[in-house]
Amino acid sequence: MKAEDLRQKSEDELGAQLLELKKEAFNLRFQKASGQLENVSQVRAVRRDIARIKTILTSLNASA
Repeated sequence: MKAEDLRQKSEDELGAQLLELKKEAFNLRFQKASGQLENVSQVRAVRRDIARIKTILTSLNASA
């Protein structure tokens, strides 16, 4: 997911997407612990997407 795409979304959309990504990260951690996760790089990608959204939300709140 690109930061440019995220910047075009509203705060509500970003918040909803953040919640969805946190749920996905939770599920990926369980899959990894139980040995069912095949693509372990997906954990890193989700963590980075969460960080991108948090950064953009912080910058939106700071500029307001």
